[in-house]
Amino acid sequence: MSNIDCQIDPYDDDKLREECGIYGVIGAPDAANFVALGLHALQHRGQEAGGIVTYDPQTGFNEERRLGLVRDNFTSTTMMKALPGSLGIGHVRYSTTGSKNQHTAIRDVQPFFAEFSMGGAAVAHNGNLTNAVALRRDLIERGAIFHSASDSECITHLMARSMGRTIPDRMKEALRQVEGAFAIVAMTRTKLIGVRDALGIRPLVLGKVDGAHVLSSETCALDIIGAEFIREIDPGEMVVISAEGEIKSYRPFEDKKPRPCIFEYVYFSRPDSVIAGKSVYEVRRNIGKELARESPVEADMVCPVPDSGTPAAIGYSQESGIPFEMGIVRNQYVGRTFIEPTAQIRNMGVRLKLNVNRELMRGKRVILVDDSVVRGTTSRKIKDMVLEAGAAEVHFRVASPPTVWPDFYGVDMPNREDLLAARMTEDEMRDYLGVASLKFVSIDGLYRAVGEPDGRDPNNPAYHDAVFTGDYPVAPSDMIKKGFKPKIAAE
Repeated sequence: MSNIDCQIDPYDDDKLREECGIYGVIGAPDAANFVALGLHALQHRGQEAGGIVTYDPQTGFNEERRLGLVRDNFTSTTMMKALPGSLGIGHVRYSTTGSKNQHTAIRDVQPFFAEFSMGGAAVAHNGNLTNAVALRRDLIERGAIFHSASDSECITHLMARSMGRTIPDRMKEALRQVEGAFAIVAMTRTKLIGVRDALGIRPLVLGKVDGAHVLSSETCALDIIGAEFIREIDPGEMVVISAEGEIKSYRPFEDKKPRPCIFEYVYFSRPDSVIAGKSVYEVRRNIGKELARESPVEADMVCPVPDSGTPAAIGYSQESGIPFEMGIVRNQYVGRTFIEPTAQIRNMGVRLKLNVNRELMRGKRVILVDDSVVRGTTSRKIKDMVLEAGAAEVHFRVASPPTVWPDFYGVDMPNREDLLAARMTEDEMRDYLGVASLKFVSIDGLYRAVGEPDGRDPNNPAYHDAVFTGDYPVAPSDMIKKGFKPKIAAE
């Protein structure tokens, strides 16, 4: 996936978004049903489109791709009958590349399927290739014909040009040529394959249910089908799983110190998921406790910006002793296709999704807790709503450090000049938002919340945290060639 030409939700344009969720099952009758359930649990990672590919010995490879939500596309009996087989993979995404025209965007929906000399294979990719522009140009010059605008298609073209004897061998060779972040689920006629890049930037886990094996972006999507969590796929590992349950593990890449994405804990993953043995919910609550210790303020209530700010607000309340209250209520049923986003509707903005509990807020000094501030537009609107409801003061506390740099590893986010923290000091941001006080958790506080008691080691950071620090673990070579100048970039 690519950060180019990103599409903004007209009702919620101030959040970072993980671009993809991936899922795979082998050894289960009607695997497509499991895949659809898994993708439903991963819907928070991508809500624009989804796809499923399965294999059945009688019908061969079967594929369905649709724009929209999993629940609207992959629940009918007719649809699922078109996807027979005990082996399948799936993908959900945000449409951040290619045309937004409904008649052409479907070509960018994964998984991508390709026929090789030894048989067909389908590939689903979560992440972003930072050398995709250079790879694509070289492949086209050598005669490759691309059918999508996604950088993920580079992988199948590199596999086609490989001389490896098996599809896993071809995938190893292809992935050695790419840079950036990738977690991949792929399938042949008889195998399910899972791979993570050497740094482990994007997540991938392995589970098992009734003899079937499952690969998923998050553990919450194992829970939905009653699968047992076995382990994480290690950074730099490829696993190849047979229908009989045999698992072969390979290490096709140069060993590197892992640097998984810390924003998985802050925002991307569901709070009921577990990453590297750590509860995402507990980490977010710990971030709130760190915020309370670092940035105390006298107030009458702690209120989350729902839903992502809730665990941190609970932690802030527990540490500070200030009561936690649900002063803002979210309308769960407003979606991207609720109504045509005319200028009038756009001006309504966040009110379509959030409403303030006026009786609770009136006359109170309120601490609002949110997971991040990106452009600041939504934060200003929420502050206005709280003050209009009669609050005496609004103090803003943010459960992540200031977002100063763009991400190039699979996160849909604005250009650097559109990031509020990249062009304003904290005091300037406070005045822009119009709040009584504004404080972010420190980078060391964030690391402590994730389980690093000494905070962030600037010489050996444990996580990919470039959006806060400018420290890119993989140099974004395509963007550097276009003139982007990172503060710190890996050689």
